[in-house]
Amino acid sequence: MPAVQNAPLIALAEEEAALIRRAAAGEVQAIRQIIRTHNQRLYRLVRAVLRSNADAEEVLQEAYLKAFANLAGFNGEASLATWLSRIALNAALMRLRAEKRLKRASPPSAAEAEIIPFPFSTATTDPERIMAQRQLLHLVEEATDALPEAFRLVFVARVIEGLSLEETAALLDLPPATVKTRLHRARKLIRTRLEAQIGPVLIDAFPFAGTRCDRLTEAVIAKLGLSE
Repeated sequence: MPAVQNAPLIALAEEEAALIRRAAAGEVQAIRQIIRTHNQRLYRLVRAVLRSNADAEEVLQEAYLKAFANLAGFNGEASLATWLSRIALNAALMRLRAEKRLKRASPPSAAEAEIIPFPFSTATTDPERIMAQRQLLHLVEEATDALPEAFRLVFVARVIEGLSLEETAALLDLPPATVKTRLHRARKLIRTRLEAQIGPVLIDAFPFAGTRCDRLTEAVIAKLGLSE
C-alpha cells in the first residue's frame, strides 16, 4: 500500500530527472521549461537581496547560465528548485558584497528605487479596486524592502514564496528556530510600518465613487423611469 501511495512522487521525480537530462543535453525546450517553472521564485529571492529590479534580472541571468553550465553535475541530493535557489541566492549575495566593497555610499539610483510588481488579480474591471490593489501592494513592497536583509530573506521565502520552515532553513543555511524568530520579527516590523502608513487614510476606506457610483446612479434613474 505505501508503494502505491508514493507512486505519484516517484513519477514526479522521474519526470524531473528526465527534464534535467534533456536540459543538460542542450535541449532548448527543456531549458525553457525549467526557467519558466522556477523564474518567479528565483527572481523574488534575488530581488529580496538586491532590492533592484535591474540588478535582480541581471544576476538571475548569470545564475541561470552557471546552473545550466553545471547541470550535468546535478546529483539530485536536493530538489532542482532548491539547487537553483541556492545558486541564485549565492549569486545575489556575491553581487551585494562586491557592490559594498566598491561603494554604495552614493544615493540610490532610479532603478534601485523601483518596486517589484508582485502579481495580483486584474480580473475585475473596476478601476477603483485595481487602484486600491496597486496602492496596497506598493505599501507591502515598500515595507518588505525596508526590512533588514536577514529578516527580508526569511520573510520572502516563508510568506511570499510559501516555502516550508525546513525548506527555508535549508535554503538559507539557518537553524529552524532562527527562521521562526526572524519571521516573527519581520512580520512585526512590517505590521508596524503598514499600520503607520495605512492608519491616517482609513477615513477614506470603502469609497463608493467613480465607476461604481455612476453605475448605481444610472441604474436607479433608469428604474425610476426618469430621463434628462
